[in-house]
Amino acid sequence: MTAPPHLPIAVVGAGAAGIVAAIFAAGGSRKVLLLERTRDGGRKILVSGGGRCNVLPSELAPARFVTESSPNTLRKMLLSWPLAEQRRFFEEEVGIPLTLEEETGKLFPVSNKARDVRDGLLRLADRHGIEIVFDADVEDLFPADGVWVVRLQNAKVIRASTVILATGGLSLPGTGSDGTGLRIVRRLGHTIHETYPALTPLTVDPPRHKPLAGISLEVTLEAGKFRTSGGFLFTHRGYSGPTVLDASHLAVRSRMPIHVGWTPAGPEEWDRRLREGTGTVGTTLRRALPDRLADMLLAEAGVEPGHPLPQLRREERRKLVDLLTRYPLPWTGDEGYRKAEVTGGGVALSEVDPRTLESRLHPGLFLCGEILDAFGPIGGHNFAWAWATGRAAGLGCKLERS
Repeated sequence: MTAPPHLPIAVVGAGAAGIVAAIFAAGGSRKVLLLERTRDGGRKILVSGGGRCNVLPSELAPARFVTESSPNTLRKMLLSWPLAEQRRFFEEEVGIPLTLEEETGKLFPVSNKARDVRDGLLRLADRHGIEIVFDADVEDLFPADGVWVVRLQNAKVIRASTVILATGGLSLPGTGSDGTGLRIVRRLGHTIHETYPALTPLTVDPPRHKPLAGISLEVTLEAGKFRTSGGFLFTHRGYSGPTVLDASHLAVRSRMPIHVGWTPAGPEEWDRRLREGTGTVGTTLRRALPDRLADMLLAEAGVEPGHPLPQLRREERRKLVDLLTRYPLPWTGDEGYRKAEVTGGGVALSEVDPRTLESRLHPGLFLCGEILDAFGPIGGHNFAWAWATGRAAGLGCKLERS
């Protein structure tokens, strides 16, 4: 049964995936209505990258994405919009030139302003004739007599030909993500793989490393078979930085032990430095590490900073090598959804068509973005997922229902 031609395509959620979905759904025979619960939309875009918005990575890494669904399905969905075409979309259609940050491989707007990205997308949506309704808090939606009924919190009801659900997950609830979409699709019968905060800082109680708060450095972090190198930050409550965020899901889900290599040098190199070096142990460590961190490691090894290197006992040297290259990071918890950049888990990917992202359970319902069971590492990968799945849902919706 085809919905009456006057009924719109309703897109729920004006975040990264939702705005792009609306843009690509436009241009057909049906009007596109974009419903957003906040007063301005795109709030995760605004806070991303420290207010700069890491729009894309310079290279996509599908193998680093995490899902309980089929990795092959995830890969197909992620790569459905090639990275070069995504960049061209932002630079030529949105009008936001991007620049590569060489040391991180991240693409940022030349202006370094996340607001330019959000506002540029909303302007493009406006040029496509999309009606955007802010402060529209969707409470529920369901199929009825061949159409979709969208119920708002103020008791207003909207009838739509199809619905694209882009409500996000549970992360950063202050931006408007409270799990409404997940509750709706669960009620509609979709399988929801267990959700959890991902890309979130870790904590330790009591905060034994609080005196090191503010220290940042490049490290190598290992958790089981997972290994990553990059930035690490001591906080007043625990640890953050790219390496910690990327490994946090392993801690959150499996309580997996985490070990840190504080410098690029491995065990053999540090053993050689401590055996063959001259001067004091403290001077040697402080050449490679921030002073406060070096002093902490020395204290944990029970070695005085002024201890001459040639007088180090074998046991002391081995203890220092272990602390320098495989430090057991003490953590007891995490910052949860409050500071999580994304939500782990979500709608099983097997329950959507990987080409159009239409629900296999409910024709006319399309799902995209963070509500789906997938997330990637930091560095623009999760925006790439949002852009790609938003585009696929928009095109799929237009293809199937115009």
